Amino acid sequence: MAAPRNPERAHAARRETEERFLDAAERLLVEVGYAGITSRRLAEEAGANLGLVHYYFGSMEELFLQVLERFTARLIARQRAMYASGAPYIEKWREAMRYLEEDRAYQKVWWELQAMAWNRPEFRERVARVLDAWSDAMREAVTAALARYGLSDGPLSAEAWITLIVTVNEGLILERLSGIDRGHDELLAGIDRWLESLEAKAERRLTAGEAADVGAGGTCAEGAADAGA
Repeated sequence: MAAPRNPERAHAARRETEERFLDAAERLLVEVGYAGITSRRLAEEAGANLGLVHYYFGSMEELFLQVLERFTARLIARQRAMYASGAPYIEKWREAMRYLEEDRAYQKVWWELQAMAWNRPEFRERVARVLDAWSDAMREAVTAALARYGLSDGPLSAEAWITLIVTVNEGLILERLSGIDRGHDELLAGIDRWLESLEAKAERRLTAGEAADVGAGGTCAEGAADAGA
Protein backbone atom coordinates (compact mmCIF):
# COMPACT_ATOMS: atom_id res chain seq x y z
CA MET A 1 0.00 0.00 0.00
CA ALA A 2 1.46 3.39 -1.02
CA ALA A 3 2.17 5.90 1.71
CA PRO A 4 -0.27 8.85 1.80
CA ARG A 5 0.92 11.82 -0.22
CA ASN A 6 1.97 14.87 1.76
CA PRO A 7 0.38 17.89 0.01
CA GLU A 8 2.71 20.41 1.66
CA ARG A 9 5.80 18.46 0.65
CA ALA A 10 4.49 18.04 -2.90
CA HIS A 11 3.77 21.77 -3.15
CA ALA A 12 7.25 22.65 -1.86
CA ALA A 13 8.84 20.24 -4.36
CA ARG A 14 6.85 21.74 -7.22
CA ARG A 15 7.74 25.27 -6.17
CA GLU A 16 11.42 24.36 -5.95
CA THR A 17 11.33 22.92 -9.48
CA GLU A 18 9.49 25.96 -10.81
CA GLU A 19 12.19 28.20 -9.32
CA ARG A 20 14.87 26.12 -10.99
CA PHE A 21 13.11 26.60 -14.33
CA LEU A 22 12.77 30.33 -13.73
CA ASP A 23 16.43 30.65 -12.72
CA ALA A 24 17.52 28.65 -15.77
CA ALA A 25 15.33 30.69 -18.13
CA GLU A 26 16.67 33.94 -16.66
CA ARG A 27 20.25 32.83 -17.34
CA LEU A 28 19.46 31.68 -20.87
CA LEU A 29 17.52 34.82 -21.76
CA VAL A 30 20.64 36.80 -20.92
CA GLU A 31 23.03 34.41 -22.66
CA VAL A 32 21.19 33.45 -25.88
CA GLY A 33 17.84 35.29 -25.98
CA TYR A 34 14.34 33.85 -26.07
CA ALA A 35 14.58 32.72 -29.70
CA GLY A 36 17.56 30.52 -28.85
CA ILE A 37 15.89 28.68 -25.98
CA THR A 38 14.25 25.30 -26.58
CA SER A 39 12.33 23.43 -23.91
CA ARG A 40 15.00 20.71 -24.04
CA ARG A 41 17.83 23.16 -23.45
CA LEU A 42 15.87 24.82 -20.66
CA ALA A 43 15.23 21.48 -18.94
CA GLU A 44 18.91 20.59 -19.18
CA GLU A 45 19.90 23.98 -17.75
CA ALA A 46 17.41 23.54 -14.89
CA GLY A 47 18.33 19.90 -14.29
CA ALA A 48 14.64 18.97 -14.41
CA ASN A 49 12.29 16.76 -16.41
CA LEU A 50 11.54 18.09 -19.89
CA GLY A 51 7.81 17.37 -19.61
CA LEU A 52 7.45 19.60 -16.56
CA VAL A 53 8.12 22.81 -18.50
CA HIS A 54 4.71 22.86 -20.16
CA TYR A 55 3.02 21.02 -17.30
CA TYR A 56 3.98 23.73 -14.81
CA PHE A 57 3.89 26.83 -17.03
CA GLY A 58 1.64 25.97 -19.97
CA SER A 59 4.06 27.46 -22.49
CA MET A 60 7.61 28.70 -22.82
CA GLU A 61 6.28 32.23 -23.33
CA GLU A 62 4.42 32.13 -20.03
CA LEU A 63 7.62 30.99 -18.33
CA PHE A 64 9.56 33.86 -19.89
CA LEU A 65 6.97 36.41 -18.77
CA GLN A 66 7.13 35.07 -15.23
CA VAL A 67 10.92 35.45 -15.37
CA LEU A 68 10.50 39.11 -16.32
CA GLU A 69 7.88 39.75 -13.64
CA ARG A 70 9.96 38.07 -10.93
CA PHE A 71 13.12 39.91 -11.97
CA THR A 72 11.21 43.21 -12.09
CA ALA A 73 9.77 42.68 -8.61
CA ARG A 74 13.27 42.29 -7.15
CA LEU A 75 14.55 45.49 -8.74
CA ILE A 76 11.39 47.51 -8.07
CA ALA A 77 11.67 46.73 -4.33
CA ARG A 78 15.22 48.10 -4.40
CA GLN A 79 14.13 51.11 -6.45
CA ARG A 80 11.25 51.99 -4.12
CA ALA A 81 13.55 51.88 -1.10
CA MET A 82 16.00 54.19 -2.86
CA TYR A 83 13.31 56.70 -3.87
CA ALA A 84 11.80 56.63 -0.36
CA SER A 85 15.07 57.78 1.24
CA GLY A 86 15.47 61.33 2.51
CA ALA A 87 18.31 62.08 0.07
CA PRO A 88 17.94 64.99 -2.38
CA TYR A 89 16.49 64.01 -5.75
CA ILE A 90 19.82 64.53 -7.52
CA GLU A 91 21.35 61.79 -5.36
CA LYS A 92 18.46 59.48 -6.20
CA TRP A 93 18.97 60.24 -9.90
CA ARG A 94 22.68 59.43 -9.63
CA GLU A 95 21.93 56.20 -7.84
CA ALA A 96 19.39 55.27 -10.54
CA MET A 97 22.01 55.95 -13.22
CA ARG A 98 24.45 53.64 -11.40
CA TYR A 99 21.78 50.97 -11.43
CA LEU A 100 21.36 51.58 -15.16
CA GLU A 101 24.98 50.47 -15.51
CA GLU A 102 24.71 47.54 -13.11
CA ASP A 103 21.45 46.02 -14.35
CA ARG A 104 22.60 44.92 -17.81
CA ALA A 105 21.30 41.37 -17.31
CA TYR A 106 17.81 42.61 -16.47
CA GLN A 107 17.84 45.01 -19.40
CA LYS A 108 18.61 42.16 -21.81
CA VAL A 109 15.67 40.15 -20.44
CA TRP A 110 13.41 43.21 -20.58
CA TRP A 111 14.11 43.98 -24.23
CA GLU A 112 14.10 40.32 -25.27
CA LEU A 113 10.55 39.99 -24.00
CA GLN A 114 9.43 43.31 -25.41
CA ALA A 115 10.55 41.97 -28.80
CA MET A 116 8.66 38.73 -28.15
CA ALA A 117 5.49 40.72 -27.49
CA TRP A 118 5.76 42.82 -30.67
CA ASN A 119 4.21 39.99 -32.66
CA ARG A 120 2.14 38.50 -29.83
CA PRO A 121 -0.58 40.97 -28.83
CA GLU A 122 -1.76 38.70 -26.02
CA PHE A 123 1.53 39.36 -24.19
CA ARG A 124 1.63 43.13 -24.60
CA GLU A 125 -0.49 43.88 -21.54
CA ARG A 126 1.86 41.88 -19.32
CA VAL A 127 4.88 43.71 -20.72
CA ALA A 128 3.12 47.08 -20.36
CA ARG A 129 2.44 46.35 -16.68
CA VAL A 130 6.17 46.00 -16.14
CA LEU A 131 6.76 49.46 -17.58
CA ASP A 132 3.93 50.81 -15.40
CA ALA A 133 5.65 49.36 -12.33
CA TRP A 134 8.82 51.33 -13.09
CA SER A 135 6.79 54.51 -13.57
CA ASP A 136 4.89 53.95 -10.33
CA ALA A 137 8.14 53.42 -8.39
CA MET A 138 9.42 56.90 -9.24
CA ARG A 139 6.13 58.85 -9.24
CA GLU A 140 6.21 60.20 -5.68
CA ALA A 141 9.91 61.13 -5.84
CA VAL A 142 9.56 62.89 -9.20
CA THR A 143 6.47 64.81 -8.06
CA ALA A 144 8.28 65.97 -4.90
CA ALA A 145 11.35 66.98 -6.94
CA LEU A 146 9.25 69.08 -9.32
CA ALA A 147 7.78 70.94 -6.37
CA ARG A 148 11.20 71.45 -4.76
CA TYR A 149 12.72 72.69 -8.01
CA GLY A 150 9.83 75.01 -8.86
CA LEU A 151 8.82 73.03 -11.95
CA SER A 152 5.34 71.92 -10.92
CA ASP A 153 3.69 74.70 -12.93
CA GLY A 154 5.95 74.27 -15.95
CA PRO A 155 4.92 73.07 -19.42
CA LEU A 156 5.32 69.39 -18.47
CA SER A 157 3.13 67.62 -15.91
CA ALA A 158 4.54 65.08 -13.47
CA GLU A 159 3.25 62.27 -15.71
CA ALA A 160 4.96 63.84 -18.71
CA TRP A 161 8.25 64.05 -16.82
CA ILE A 162 7.95 60.41 -15.76
CA THR A 163 7.27 59.40 -19.35
CA LEU A 164 10.29 61.40 -20.50
CA ILE A 165 12.58 59.80 -17.91
CA VAL A 166 11.38 56.27 -18.71
CA THR A 167 11.63 56.85 -22.45
CA VAL A 168 15.16 58.25 -22.24
CA ASN A 169 16.25 55.30 -20.11
CA GLU A 170 14.62 52.85 -22.51
CA GLY A 171 16.44 54.46 -25.42
CA LEU A 172 19.79 54.32 -23.62
CA ILE A 173 19.26 50.67 -22.74
CA LEU A 174 18.25 49.67 -26.27
CA GLU A 175 21.23 51.42 -27.84
CA ARG A 176 23.65 49.90 -25.33
CA LEU A 177 22.30 46.44 -26.09
CA SER A 178 23.07 47.17 -29.74
CA GLY A 179 26.61 48.29 -28.89
CA ILE A 180 25.83 51.99 -29.39
CA ASP A 181 26.88 54.56 -26.81
CA ARG A 182 27.51 57.72 -28.82
CA GLY A 183 26.45 60.82 -26.91
CA HIS A 184 25.28 58.91 -23.82
CA ASP A 185 27.93 60.26 -21.45
CA GLU A 186 27.39 63.81 -22.67
CA LEU A 187 23.63 63.55 -22.25
CA LEU A 188 23.81 62.12 -18.73
CA ALA A 189 26.48 64.62 -17.68
CA GLY A 190 24.30 67.47 -18.96
CA ILE A 191 21.26 66.20 -17.05
CA ASP A 192 23.41 65.86 -13.92
CA ARG A 193 24.66 69.45 -14.21
CA TRP A 194 21.10 70.70 -14.73
CA LEU A 195 19.82 68.83 -11.66
CA GLU A 196 22.78 70.11 -9.66
CA SER A 197 21.89 73.70 -10.57
CA LEU A 198 18.24 73.12 -9.63
CA GLU A 199 19.26 71.61 -6.30
CA ALA A 200 21.56 74.57 -5.56
CA LYS A 201 18.74 77.03 -6.31
CA ALA A 202 16.34 75.05 -4.13
CA GLU A 203 18.84 75.13 -1.26
CA ARG A 204 19.28 78.89 -1.63
CA ARG A 205 15.48 79.44 -1.60
CA LEU A 206 15.18 77.26 1.49
CA THR A 207 17.99 79.09 3.28
CA ALA A 208 16.51 82.47 2.36
CA GLY A 209 13.08 81.35 3.56
CA GLU A 210 14.46 80.14 6.90
CA ALA A 211 16.30 83.44 7.36
CA ALA A 212 13.11 85.37 6.62
CA ASP A 213 11.20 83.26 9.15
CA VAL A 214 13.85 83.89 11.80
CA GLY A 215 13.78 87.63 11.03
CA ALA A 216 10.02 87.78 11.25
CA GLY A 217 10.07 85.86 14.51
CA GLY A 218 12.62 88.28 15.95
CA THR A 219 10.56 91.29 14.94
CA CYS A 220 7.45 89.85 16.55
CA ALA A 221 9.29 89.07 19.74
CA GLU A 222 10.74 92.57 19.92
CA GLY A 223 7.30 94.10 19.36
CA ALA A 224 5.81 92.00 22.13
CA ALA A 225 8.58 93.04 24.50
CA ASP A 226 8.07 96.69 23.68
CA ALA A 227 4.34 96.35 24.26
CA GLY A 228 4.98 94.75 27.61
CA ALA A 229 7.30 97.53 28.59
